[in-house]
Amino acid sequence: MKLYKKSFPDCLPEYQQLVSEGNEQAFEKIYNHYHKKLISFSRNYTGFKEQAEEIVEDVFVKLWYNRENITQIKNLKVYLYTSVKHQSLNALSKEARRVVTELLEVTEYDAHSENNTPYDLLVTSELMQSVHSAIESLPPRCKLIFQLVREDKLRYKEVSEILNISVNTIDAQMAIAVKRLCFALNIKYSNKFPQHSEKKK
Repeated sequence: MKLYKKSFPDCLPEYQQLVSEGNEQAFEKIYNHYHKKLISFSRNYTGFKEQAEEIVEDVFVKLWYNRENITQIKNLKVYLYTSVKHQSLNALSKEARRVVTELLEVTEYDAHSENNTPYDLLVTSELMQSVHSAIESLPPRCKLIFQLVREDKLRYKEVSEILNISVNTIDAQMAIAVKRLCFALNIKYSNKFPQHSEKKK
């Protein structure tokens, strides 16, 4: 590959052209320039380095997979940061539903268990009240989106059409929901986020 004496930003269009032609060295140049910064950026959303690394790797894998179209990206830096942001919110919003769903299922099961002692019933009742109070304390739009997704079992695309908002907005609101709910309930959510696939449905 030709070595450019210009700065990286000035070389970027040429690197993109080379990547579109399948040049792995040019792709590595782009990867090495951005990946650490993107991991740090993603970590601001996920809170976990390992998950941030997985998200950034996934973004670059998709970029390489669709390399024929890379020359159509006018601002690759903005594209990468935006992609990482969306992937991070996707993961966090998916985790929001998993954490709260599991918590509600456990409390509902415990509430109806025949083996409960009076103390168990009291603890379960208090936990359920805390869950519902935490949901009620969410900002109005955030609460509405959370209830449509969690309680009404609607897909993101369906909520998007109903409320006339973007799927990315729903991701962001679900991220807010999980942070607030986990904080209110003193829960630490896992750093092993499953891949969110709502947009593909």
